[in-house]
Amino acid sequence: MPSKVVVIRGRGSRPEPGRTDEAVVGRMLDRGMTLLTGRTTAAEAVRAVFSPSDRVGLKINGIAGRALTTPPEVALPLARLLVQAGLAARNIAVWDRSNRELREAGYRLNVEGGEFRIFGTDTAGLGYESEPLIHGNIGSLFSRVQTGFVTASVSLAVLKDHGLAGVTAGMKNYFGAVHNPNKYHDAHCDPFVAELFEAAPVKARHRLTILDALTVQYHRGPSYHARWAERAETFVLSLDPVAADAAGWRLIESLRRAKGLPTLAEDGRAPAYIQTAERLGLGRAGTADIQVVEDEV
Repeated sequence: MPSKVVVIRGRGSRPEPGRTDEAVVGRMLDRGMTLLTGRTTAAEAVRAVFSPSDRVGLKINGIAGRALTTPPEVALPLARLLVQAGLAARNIAVWDRSNRELREAGYRLNVEGGEFRIFGTDTAGLGYESEPLIHGNIGSLFSRVQTGFVTASVSLAVLKDHGLAGVTAGMKNYFGAVHNPNKYHDAHCDPFVAELFEAAPVKARHRLTILDALTVQYHRGPSYHARWAERAETFVLSLDPVAADAAGWRLIESLRRAKGLPTLAEDGRAPAYIQTAERLGLGRAGTADIQVVEDEV
């Protein structure tokens, strides 16, 4: 059976740069989850993926600043959807590597719980594991958020062009879960993205990829450049992390083609790590092995 990828578009979800319509986002998430799981309601869809006892980490990527980070208007509706399905709010965390980046992206930090937790790895009492995990070409200290708090992980990443990796999407988002991502950018980040994802703290906990393609940086990423940023008003969802990234890659290629830009392969930076991830058995990348379901709300 092919891996399912849902591409859901929400007209008006990003009505202008820097502004996100939370109501449209909520409808996109509801519809996307029901299509992905085949369930009738969004709450049933969530329960098909997560257990009420799970501690869920929504891993965002704030490195590009407010203009190109998944905003609270996306992460918090997803957190509320989890609560509506029966998960405890105190067991849901929106997180990234630093509190500074979260604040700059518009998040209000909350370490203690009661409501959704929002914090960075650099929060006092968290930090990184004291011993490195060695896996293939990976040797890293993992965030204690990923190893200690999270039992079920969502990669909630902005879809972007990347000058070295070609594409940064759901799998590469976990570079923000280790202390030394700078070590993993040689050879177009291949095999590092795939091997980091294959490491137990990520692979054993990952449940869902949601690519935030409300605005896509299709060229000169991963930093924000308005000239090459397209308001695509789209989410890409999949339970298959490789299929999600492959679909994100194709979306970037379609935007580049529409703007008269060369393919990433022609530019010398095709995201080879996606094929590596497929070879490692982490998911499927080929178009014949992926069922794409598209809809609009």
